[in-house]
Amino acid sequence: MGAGSSILGADGEWGETSLGDMPESCVAAVLLYLDPPEICQVARLNRAFRGAASADCVWAVKLPANYRYLAALAAAADDEGRGEGDGNGKRFSLAATKKEIYARLCRPTLFDAGRKEFWILKNKGGLCISVSSKAMTITGIDDRRYWSHLATEESRFHSVAYLQQIWWLEVDGELEFCFPAGSYSLFFHLHLGRPYRRMGRRLCATEHVHGWDVTPTRFQLSTSDEQQVTSEYYLHLHEQGGWKLYHVGDFVVSNSDEPTKLKFSMMQIDCTHMKGGLCVDSVFIYPKGYKPEKANIVCM
Repeated sequence: MGAGSSILGADGEWGETSLGDMPESCVAAVLLYLDPPEICQVARLNRAFRGAASADCVWAVKLPANYRYLAALAAAADDEGRGEGDGNGKRFSLAATKKEIYARLCRPTLFDAGRKEFWILKNKGGLCISVSSKAMTITGIDDRRYWSHLATEESRFHSVAYLQQIWWLEVDGELEFCFPAGSYSLFFHLHLGRPYRRMGRRLCATEHVHGWDVTPTRFQLSTSDEQQVTSEYYLHLHEQGGWKLYHVGDFVVSNSDEPTKLKFSMMQIDCTHMKGGLCVDSVFIYPKGYKPEKANIVCM
């Protein structure tokens, strides 16, 4: 089936039409059914598709319901020099087109003094959030006998909290944010062993890893509207010394315009034995059902 067809003109002569002859409004109606990456691909077909692919009516339905709230955070971060702009040094503006707003929200935005970060997924526009270990309350974090901060490119925040050994492990965090309505999953991003690089190779030091197979570690999540969930896991060393996402639980947001307050924690307070060799990177919040590429997810 070809891209063109024959029509009978006013002068009685048959002519050829193509996709380029379609009105932009018709093209835009079709693009509403495509995901953002597909819209960007078909924009290369011709002028009509290119114009429709930039229309606000197409991108408005792809944006999160509370995109104005997210865009305001992104604009503020750019003004403070903590955002990524548009990749060309141009600062983001709330007066941007819907397509420009979508593109900006796909790039990470730091907030809370750079200790937290949000972005939306390119394919579906779902909101993701990461909370650094530096934004959490960790028992004994200032005592160098127990904890230290390691610089690493394996963290979105370029730093992780490393536990050498301790009797009482407790990590607590909070987040208050306007989530788009929907269901979300919360994970702790952890690593047994200390990752490092030598001569370009990634290695993992495991001499401090002990005590995690005696008693399970408890993870908890609660919300301001009284949703609560608890999960327990024995922490096991990854075969290749890699990171794991420990699924704490899910929560539901019904109102995009009201902030939801989350409290989350992990603890292992069995003082009959010591434990150590643990890297605490961050907490991740993803749309429920989303699985990051190459992620090692641990669920109950």
